[in-house]
Amino acid sequence: MIDKIVAKMPESLSGKEFTYCPGCHHGIVHRLIAEVIDELGIREKTLIVAPVGCSVFAYEFFNVDGTVAPHGRAPAVATGMKRATPDKIVFTYQGDGDLASIGTAEIVHAANRGENITTIFINNAVYGMTGGQMAPTTLLGQKTTTTPYGRDAKANGYPIRMSEMLSTLSGVAYIERVMVTTPQNVIKAKKAIKKAFEAQIKGLGFSLVEVLSTCPTNWGKSPVEAGKWLEENMAKYYPLGVYVDRTKEAE
Repeated sequence: MIDKIVAKMPESLSGKEFTYCPGCHHGIVHRLIAEVIDELGIREKTLIVAPVGCSVFAYEFFNVDGTVAPHGRAPAVATGMKRATPDKIVFTYQGDGDLASIGTAEIVHAANRGENITTIFINNAVYGMTGGQMAPTTLLGQKTTTTPYGRDAKANGYPIRMSEMLSTLSGVAYIERVMVTTPQNVIKAKKAIKKAFEAQIKGLGFSLVEVLSTCPTNWGKSPVEAGKWLEENMAKYYPLGVYVDRTKEAE
């Protein structure tokens, strides 16, 4: 006889089956966000902004209000929503093709202004939804549909480290880079996401959690191979850790 519930689906998830590719980390991150929203008791006042990309389907999976945004414009939309309804908790859920490419200016200026919003940034080093093209975060030598011989620095420039770049801005309250390849990493990722939402609740300014993620389909790898490749390659170029934490100053 079972008399104790050990785990259940978070109320902040809609219950709809995820449509992401096998091995993709979006589902794990979705659950962590939903658990954090539930634990903080903010579901009824949380708003999500989902822009173009694999993340555009997030509005179907979260049991919160929100809207979609044009490609790259989620920070601008979130800024308007937060300023119009400052009592709400507003977060964007963005991929690297969205945030670090067409949306670079949007995220930089939202962070620089210290907009009191939270961004969950999924970095899988490739354009996932549109066919596996090179993204701003694609590693040197990494093959994509638009770099079939591997990314070349002279032709394509260098991979952008968004967390490091945004951490130089005065309006940032909290930035951390995590991954979800192991149970231990999942636990760390959840703590980071919770801290980012708490920074917004305290009114401290802009917060972002970058999650290194796999894309087995476009990488041409099995889920297990993709996880290993992430740890051995992406995590070396994109070091995990806290880049800004001004939450302690407010305590």
